[in-house]
Amino acid sequence: MNCIIIDDEATARVIISQLCSNISSLNVLEEFPNAIQAIKYLNQNEVDLIFLDIHMPDFTGFDFIQTLKNPPKIILTTSDPKFAIEAFEYDCIVDYLVKPITPERFQKAILKAESVASTAPKKSDANTEKVETTSGNDLYVNIDRRLIKIDIPSIYLVEAKGDYINVKTEDKNYTVHSTLKKIEEKLPNDLFLKIHRSYIINVDKIIDIEDNSVLIKKDVIPVSRSNRPELMKRLNLL
Repeated sequence: MNCIIIDDEATARVIISQLCSNISSLNVLEEFPNAIQAIKYLNQNEVDLIFLDIHMPDFTGFDFIQTLKNPPKIILTTSDPKFAIEAFEYDCIVDYLVKPITPERFQKAILKAESVASTAPKKSDANTEKVETTSGNDLYVNIDRRLIKIDIPSIYLVEAKGDYINVKTEDKNYTVHSTLKKIEEKLPNDLFLKIHRSYIINVDKIIDIEDNSVLIKKDVIPVSRSNRPELMKRLNLL
């Protein structure tokens, strides 16, 4: 993934660049000390991922995001943890890293960014699929005029992607022309929970919970402020 780094602290830019250099899939194109310079660059260049500081002079990270019509994936890097809930209200933000950033936590953020990239809908086949109906533990998806049966307990994540949803199962992923609301109505409430406006998870598949996100398989999924209380109620806490 081609990426850029935006941070007003030179030391922070060096550290993030070093972390990037340890991951072969990342290619750092440029580094910027402020958002204005980055905007000028993005007006003429495309990137896959942005590492973005929140607190910068004159122009905050959130101000920067709001100037972008079609923002790429963004990983926030900041020493201030209090904006994590607000951050995940932006669909483009895939993770929130609090400085100092450990290599392990950085790797987890990159896995999340790569997962988002790999599940983007393909225009060539997305229109051929739609959610149909459920029967018992089965969900049926219409693919090229064929009803394909999906075992509901095998679904671990449903992600909204514009006019489409990506249904991720243990065996296969399905890009479906539908809405998160429609599939939510067809999934059993005792097994599935909407934790963000763009995500529904299978609660039984949660591996880990850290900060305002959950880990399922290799996917790090944000938890919005409004949905967090219900998630905590569903957990079997010791």
